[in-house]
Amino acid sequence: MSFGYMGKILVVDLTRQRSQCHDLPGDIAAQVLGGKGLGAKLLAELVPTGANPLGAENALVYATGPLTGTNAPSMRGCVVTLSPLTGMFNDSYFGGHFSQELKYVGYDALVITGRAPEPVFLSINDGEAGFHPAGEIWGKDTYETYDLVRSRLNDSSYRISCIGPAGEHMVKFALVDCDPHRQAGRCGAGAVMGSKNLKAVAVRGSHPVRVKDPEAFKIAQARACAELRASQATQDLAEFSTVSVMPFSNEYGFFPVRNFTGGQYERAAELFADQHHRDVWMRHWACAGCPIHCGKMGMIRKGKYRGTICDNVEYETVGLLGGNLDISDVSALSYFNQVADRLGLDTISLGAVLSFVVEAYNRGMLSSTALEGLRPAFGALDSLLALTQLIARRQGIGHVLADGVRSAAEHIGQGSSEFAAHIQGLETPAWGPRGSYGMGLAYLTGDRGGCHQRGFPIGYETAGQWEGRQLADGHHLEDRAQVTIWEQNYLAALYSLTICEFGRSGISTSTYLDLLLAATGIRLTDAEFFRAGERIWNAIRMFNLEQGWSQDRAAMPDRFREPLPQGIMKGHRFRPGDEGQLLREYNQARGWDETGRPTEETIRRLGLPDLQARRILR
Repeated sequence: MSFGYMGKILVVDLTRQRSQCHDLPGDIAAQVLGGKGLGAKLLAELVPTGANPLGAENALVYATGPLTGTNAPSMRGCVVTLSPLTGMFNDSYFGGHFSQELKYVGYDALVITGRAPEPVFLSINDGEAGFHPAGEIWGKDTYETYDLVRSRLNDSSYRISCIGPAGEHMVKFALVDCDPHRQAGRCGAGAVMGSKNLKAVAVRGSHPVRVKDPEAFKIAQARACAELRASQATQDLAEFSTVSVMPFSNEYGFFPVRNFTGGQYERAAELFADQHHRDVWMRHWACAGCPIHCGKMGMIRKGKYRGTICDNVEYETVGLLGGNLDISDVSALSYFNQVADRLGLDTISLGAVLSFVVEAYNRGMLSSTALEGLRPAFGALDSLLALTQLIARRQGIGHVLADGVRSAAEHIGQGSSEFAAHIQGLETPAWGPRGSYGMGLAYLTGDRGGCHQRGFPIGYETAGQWEGRQLADGHHLEDRAQVTIWEQNYLAALYSLTICEFGRSGISTSTYLDLLLAATGIRLTDAEFFRAGERIWNAIRMFNLEQGWSQDRAAMPDRFREPLPQGIMKGHRFRPGDEGQLLREYNQARGWDETGRPTEETIRRLGLPDLQARRILR
């Protein structure tokens, strides 16, 4: 295999400190495509039933797609593993340059197994793997780690993926930072990396990614860029980053406020994009090969943290560290975000955990003594920063909070689970599901927990249309399954290419398929592309079931059973029985039984037995 794909997978055994190269069969690649699908296939082969996510038996997979490293715009990579936070499959995506360089090294995926006896970092230079002691780097933050690894290798051209102190201490929502400071954020992949005593992976390569039909690829690539330029949604992202969606979210009541007690923030305008532009942003920047330039480098220009160089704060962070913690000062929020990035913490989960702590303290369930003398409050940045440091290093109360909000509520008890905002163990993102039954269903059925990136029916519900059909708004239970399934299948296929969601806002399916055909020679119709996504989604559900997941985990937290107090969707909530009705419709439409398990007919229809029987790693 020599077009689009590199045709090779590198498996690194940290226990024995050796590596082995495996071929990627072309017929398997055509079924799973890459990225999400390839990662899921490798994880199913490697991780035994009942595996400890923080044990040596878990695997960590860096997976690329067939268009990664080509001139196709807006391509990314992903980290795939068994999540220590949810006990489920996890695929977490990142931009930057690391995944492209992994292709140039010569591999479609890097699989890391075992556990090093002492801290190490891994280097791969044009296919040659090296193991380096990392004792003096252990304990350093992500920014420091980049500099130290490049200094050790005496080469600034390496692209690096690493963890911060949170990953080293196996905080279950620790992230993997990918050069330059793009994050595989959700579900705790950083904790898995830390459990393996792996501080960083550095890659440098010179192998080009060849495409099968260069002229057709050039035409398709030009069309993709033209579609991005013509898309207003993409242009908004280019100008204002994801913060551009905040006025919409706040107006409808989806925005998280003070641990999701509200959905419309009274000081929302102080967090809009123009405020970031005025106080922090200085220039645009882009990930490899991307014409969108959604990144915003800047410097805090006033206040206590004046002079701090920082990246932009994305919408999800504005929601969970901003409105959900009642922090409306853009300079303070930018500093908070940078602290989390340097420590290696997912800001969505961090914001949910901290807001839970504030509410538990306000209700008298946690004392100042239990909180190491801190008196956390909404809007009190200093106490929240202090708690963040405790969490990252598992010190004092931080040891409890480092396992996530579901575990923290179980530990604290006293009815605190009533306001612990998580779905399937994953802290709720900045799109509160009250007012959108479709979004609620996407959270209940997400393959990695309650995640907004596994289906986003909110957009269709508020627009009133889906694929040319009229769609009732989010107050309606009926007809939520089809749009949610369509989104999940489509995204599973797109994430296997592996596209950036910002590219999806402009590039059409036909253009993606033309890029795939020109790059690899794999010709798929729209229906076949969606079928590939459906196959991948079902394979992951089967993996989750084997790891002990059950549908009774799929329940809305009590917080979302309280009426939404503001916004266009005011008064909406999840009532008893709503989840049951949504899941019954969903399972039937999926071809799953009442417990959420794919039926034998569905498994055969998607060709899963043949795919499972074929192995990549022997």
